[in-house]
Amino acid sequence: MRRYGMVLRVKPEATERYKQYHAAVWPEVLAKIADCGIRNYSIYFKDGFLFSYFEYVGGDFATDMAKMAADPKTQEWWAIMEPMQDPLPTRKPGEWWADMEEVFHVD
Repeated sequence: MRRYGMVLRVKPEATERYKQYHAAVWPEVLAKIADCGIRNYSIYFKDGFLFSYFEYVGGDFATDMAKMAADPKTQEWWAIMEPMQDPLPTRKPGEWWADMEEVFHVD
């Protein structure tokens, strides 16, 4: 299992809409997340930033993320979410959510 932390901003005018969507994530999207080896997934909000945390239990992260990206219902969900989001200018090429470095963990 590998832990991931990622960050991006949500546009101020979209904050409440973003939260409303995430109060009732589509079942097909949740199923695809699980199907792609993601567990214990949370998104937190603070001062315009969204921080996501999840645990990946699969064997090939890149392949599973490509499978998720190819899913039509996930693409539909992302098409609604992306205009509300403002990715960090310091993210790596190809990233939307900027990957964060884990600097501490304790069980």
